[in-house]
Amino acid sequence: MKFIDEATITIQSGDGGRGCMSFRREKFVPRGGPDGGDGGKGGDVVLVTTHRKRTLQQFRFKRQFKAANGGHGQGAQKTGRNGADLIIEIPPGTLITDADSDLMIKDMAVADERFVIARGGRGGLGNTRFKSSTNRAPRHAQPGEPGTCLNIKLELKLLADVGIIGLPNAGKSTLVRAISAARPKTADYPFTTLTPYLGVVQTDWAEPFVVADIPGLIDGAHQGAGLGHRFLKHIERTRILVHLIDADGIDPEHPLAARDTVNRELALFKKSLRAKPQIIVLNKLDLAGAKSKAECFRKALPETDVLSISARNTDGLQQLKSKITQLLDGN
Repeated sequence: MKFIDEATITIQSGDGGRGCMSFRREKFVPRGGPDGGDGGKGGDVVLVTTHRKRTLQQFRFKRQFKAANGGHGQGAQKTGRNGADLIIEIPPGTLITDADSDLMIKDMAVADERFVIARGGRGGLGNTRFKSSTNRAPRHAQPGEPGTCLNIKLELKLLADVGIIGLPNAGKSTLVRAISAARPKTADYPFTTLTPYLGVVQTDWAEPFVVADIPGLIDGAHQGAGLGHRFLKHIERTRILVHLIDADGIDPEHPLAARDTVNRELALFKKSLRAKPQIIVLNKLDLAGAKSKAECFRKALPETDVLSISARNTDGLQQLKSKITQLLDGN
């Protein structure tokens, strides 16, 4: 299934039903008077977050949503039925903005949250409501109020405790497969991960935590290069970052190049991303020559705690999980 994380849809609440103009007509009841009932209220459009939805796939082909109209009033002071509310389920972490003005309407970050985004129109009053001592036979009733029509943009930002970032082919997907039950695609070429993956990591000493495998970032990602800034937004909701670096790809003359490229793109996209806690992890230490290159990296960052792992051989993963849980507990 294609990962859909953005959608623009049109929603419309229901119109209110019109009031009824009617007069009581029964045998032996002369001049029965007005008895027109009110119109029913139009249905609301309600957004509800649920874990049953993981993407915005449902909006790929259907873009128009309308709640039911209220029923019209009837004689004998019968009120029209209220229009049924339209419930639209969306995944937690969805940001709602007005597509026309680009103003944020609601950030629905948690599950089981309800938000009435468009209220239905009020039903019109029947002629019974206008009866008075000076107007005993009112011959007018109100029309129902129209519903509200909005063009809204839905933008999904994944919720995870830990975001795994790095250049393409740094081994992010392999790491997620090694520490969780998630199964993102892995291969010996860049950009094998085209959509974010979430995985739950279990430990024997702390609460489970959720990791997000973020597709690889390259120079110019904040401007759309590579997979672009489409996935940078998913890092915003993570609490800490694991910055994974391919130790075998380190240039001894410029050992920090890979780290600096990714951090620069984070800062250019949003400064708050660069301020997130980071764990620097050198991967692929099982490859020949990687250890000497890793040492060059460590010498360039003498005051930084740098972890070394081999995601393929699962070496150093316990130490990494321990470091992650320590940061999460203290963050």
